[in-house]
Amino acid sequence: MKAQDATPKYEVKVITSVESIVGSGLGRSRLISTNEQRDYKKFTSHRTEEKNERNKSDRKEIRVKDFEETKLLNFYNLGGIRFQNIAANDAVVSSKLTDMISQGWDLVFVASAVESDAGSKDGKGIFITRYIFKRPI
Repeated sequence: MKAQDATPKYEVKVITSVESIVGSGLGRSRLISTNEQRDYKKFTSHRTEEKNERNKSDRKEIRVKDFEETKLLNFYNLGGIRFQNIAANDAVVSSKLTDMISQGWDLVFVASAVESDAGSKDGKGIFITRYIFKRPI
C-alpha cells in the first residue's frame, strides 16, 4: 500500500445525548460534543500471552476540557414522565443534527442504550444516544 493510500479520506465526529431517567426531575440531561481530538493509539496497549502488561496510560491526557455541553430537559418531573420535555429535547437535538449536516457532516450511524431503573430502591437511569457523523477531509 502506498503512503498516500493510508491517508484518511474522512473524519468522524461523535455527538452524545444523555437524558436522565431519574424520578422527580433530579437528574441531569445534556448533549455533548467535543472540540478536541485524541489519538486512540496513544492510549492503547497490545497484549499477548507473552506480553501481558496492563495499560498504564495517564488518564489526565485522555480527558477533554474543550467541549460543548447543551442543556436538555429530564424525562421526569415531580408529576412523572414529561412528554413536553421529550419533545423539547427532540427539537434541540434536531437543531444540532441539522447544524452538523449544514457543515458537511453525514449522519452514518446512531447507537442507543438505556440503563433504567432496576427496582424500587434504584431510582436512577440514563438514556444515551450516540450520533456518529463523517465528512470528507
